[in-house]
Order: sequence, then C-alpha cells, then structure tokens
Amino acid sequence: FSGVLAEDVLLALLELQEELAATTAWAPGSGRNVSLQDVCYAPLNPAEPRVGDCAVSSVTQYFQNNRSRLALSAWQQDGKNQGPVDWHDHLIYCVNSPLSFKDITALELSCMAEYGGP
Repeated sequence: FSGVLAEDVLLALLELQEELAATTAWAPGSGRNVSLQDVCYAPLNPAEPRVGDCAVSSVTQYFQNNRSRLALSAWQQDGKNQGPVDWHDHLIYCVNSPLSFKDITALELSCMAEYGGP
C-alpha cells in the first residue's frame, strides 16, 4: 500500500474528520449553533443522532473511525501460513466483504461503519 492508503494518510484523514465533526456554525434562523448531528443523515438513530450515528462515507469507517482499531496487529496462523496481520489485511477483507460483522483475520474486526451500516 502507498499513496492515499498509507497509514499516516489514514490517520490524517481521521483527524480531519474529527475536526469537521466538531465544527459548529451559527444559524441565525434558529438562533443557535448547529453541528453535524443537526444536519446529517442518521438512518439508525434519526430522532436523537450523535456524531457517530451520522452516515459518513470514508475508508476510516472500516475501522469505525477508531485510531486504536487502525493500529491493531495480531499474529495469525492459518494452516501452513502464518504471520502478522494488520490494517492492510482488514481493509482488503472489508473491500471484498463490506457487510461482514467480523473479518476472517486474527483481528476479528467488523467491517460495519461506526453508525452501524455498511
């Protein structure tokens, strides 16, 4: 992996997403600050959405926008094949099986987004 799929780029993307999610703007019509959860599409919690409920499409959603999950690694032994697995393996699995609740690597991470959808 290189370019936009380098770990440092994914971490920078995650940081940018967090900054944007925390942004507020004054809405004169309503007389209050509005934020992402006020305007986002939150299909699984439309009544009282939190930022994590917003359906944001991003590659970091394969890690539920979580730095710790992106940094995980594990040792995997599968028959004769053995070796470390990390975010690369999880990403490849999820691109091919985006509806999976648990990948087949030793990481056993979900491919579902933070908001609960694919």
